Amino acid sequence: MIDTFLQALPHGITLSCRASGPRGRPVLMFLHGFPEAAFVWDELLEHFASPEHGSYRCVAPNLRGFEQSSAPVEVSAYRPKHLAQDIAALIALETGGGSLACLVAHDWGGAVAWNLANQRPELTQRLAIINSPHPGTFLRELQNSPKQQAASAYMNFLIRPDAEALLSHNDFERMWPFLTNGHGGSAAPWLTESVKNQYRAVWGPRADGGSGLTGGCNYYRASPLRPPRPGDPAAASVTLPREMLTIGLPTLVVWALDDIALPPELIEGLDDYVENLTLHTVPGATHWIVHEQPRQVARYLEDFLLSGR
Repeated sequence: MIDTFLQALPHGITLSCRASGPRGRPVLMFLHGFPEAAFVWDELLEHFASPEHGSYRCVAPNLRGFEQSSAPVEVSAYRPKHLAQDIAALIALETGGGSLACLVAHDWGGAVAWNLANQRPELTQRLAIINSPHPGTFLRELQNSPKQQAASAYMNFLIRPDAEALLSHNDFERMWPFLTNGHGGSAAPWLTESVKNQYRAVWGPRADGGSGLTGGCNYYRASPLRPPRPGDPAAASVTLPREMLTIGLPTLVVWALDDIALPPELIEGLDDYVENLTLHTVPGATHWIVHEQPRQVARYLEDFLLSGR
């Protein structure tokens, strides 16, 4: 069973959340990416809340700017430090000031999770990342790899001032290809009409009158980690000190090898930054592996959690 609730945070942000399992249990927290929302984790929330798979309390917030969560107008409000502050505050409320059993994250949620694991490692005992590049390897590839620059070119579309209007046009006709890339132009079997309606509800007009896509686009507008272009050095101007990149937590990385936006070169050298790394690569899976192979993702995560008990 999935419960939904609005959680007000001490610094004035409210996050809409989905959860399974009663409070008081060890907590798993799941962070989604773009252009998704917390609902994408529902199967895993129920899986890990069950007695057969750990009896956890499983919580998936909609990140700021998504679904019913607060959506500040200023682009600067979507910088990594603010996103991490939201999740740190939510962790404190869900654990009573303790730590998560594990922080699980995909895509933009992973960007938040990598940052939190580096800056606030006391907030979680373990980290699990699904197709979300470590900032060190991502910056390296954006600066030096024409292949990655081409694969990430869509980011420079998403920062356009008219991006959300263009993406919303004609029943989101530009959005569906985001979710079917890697399938040779055919429909993704998991993307049923029912699931499409869940996306439409997230991407459509917000109750505050804004576009449901503006928050997600603001993540890209607020970040310099995108391909350089004339007049905009973007990633070429970024330097990240090593102390901002190292991860001491036990870390699971699951990497779908057919991700056309995030090719496998991004996991090369990952063990130079992550001292306790478990890495699984998955042939034949795309960026949307959580939808395509939820049971396989659950097995990897379950084994990882059991190894820490």
